Amino acid sequence: MKNILFTVCIISVIATSCISTQITSSWSQPNKTVVLDNLHRVLVVAMFKTEVNRRRAEDQMIGYLNGKGVVSYNYLDANFNKQNEDAIRKKIKTDGFDAAVTMRLMNVDKENVYTPGITSTYPLGYRNFSGYYYRAWGFSETPGYYTTSKTYTVEVNVFSIKEEKIVWTGITQSIDPKGINKMTAEIVKVIYKKMKNDGFISK
Repeated sequence: MKNILFTVCIISVIATSCISTQITSSWSQPNKTVVLDNLHRVLVVAMFKTEVNRRRAEDQMIGYLNGKGVVSYNYLDANFNKQNEDAIRKKIKTDGFDAAVTMRLMNVDKENVYTPGITSTYPLGYRNFSGYYYRAWGFSETPGYYTTSKTYTVEVNVFSIKEEKIVWTGITQSIDPKGINKMTAEIVKVIYKKMKNDGFISK
């Protein structure tokens, strides 16, 4: 039993340490609670440079909306004029959206990180104790090297369509995420957990 509990603890620690995304700041409208079951439609918008990353992010986001989410890459297609604010407002209201959730890549910081080399020593003679103890020690050295660390800053917003105002916003930072899928999955997970723990959303 103890071995099982120890294994579970180790797995939990490893899983936690593997998460590269943290919420650095957040704000929500005071005394505001969104009941997910009461929502009808939620527009999900990811603002990334490539279409592939945009689609992947939006697909990750709708997974937490209990079938109420609508991805923008299908809804606001190439034929729609995204520069017309009045047209966007009219369309989403007419089509019965309760809210919109946006994810936007704000910045990517690059930092060169130096990892120093390792110098180790080893004895030259092993024939007997005196040879081992008194002989000069040799040195073995592994050279240092540089790696590039990347920090992705992403903004997530929740807008009430009916009230026409923002009701929640948060900033996340992801350090060296292993691909867009992993990064957006982590962002959505930590944001959802934060909203739930703070009482902003409930089922």
